[in-house]
Amino acid sequence: MLHLRLTLFILLLSTTASFSQFGVDFVVSNLPHLSINYEIQDRIRPAVHIGTDNYFEDISIEVVATYDILNTEEYEVYAGAGARFNDFAGFVAPIGINVYPFVDNKLGFKIEIAPIIGDDAYLRGGAGLRYRIN
Repeated sequence: MLHLRLTLFILLLSTTASFSQFGVDFVVSNLPHLSINYEIQDRIRPAVHIGTDNYFEDISIEVVATYDILNTEEYEVYAGAGARFNDFAGFVAPIGINVYPFVDNKLGFKIEIAPIIGDDAYLRGGAGLRYRIN
């Protein structure tokens, strides 16, 4: 089932590539993750989060989509929803801000909070780096 979702996600990304911008984020928290994402029309950001800092058999995957509520050259305020698989599996709702203080607006910083609701309720908070390619 997870493979089907990832395949559909990749197909969605390939059909929107001409209207999008590829990005990579790394968020440090007690559940750190690497994020691979696309910005579609500067507002919608589907992403795959891959859990880091753990054993391979414990790697968790999140599939989320966020929407920029506020979007300027210097910052983006976003909210979204998705699903988390493996450890702390369940519904995830990230809310955060990306800030781009440099001239080219490619490298930025992010702060995010995300409730994860499944068998247990968990609140993940973190900060990290964001790099936009293109």
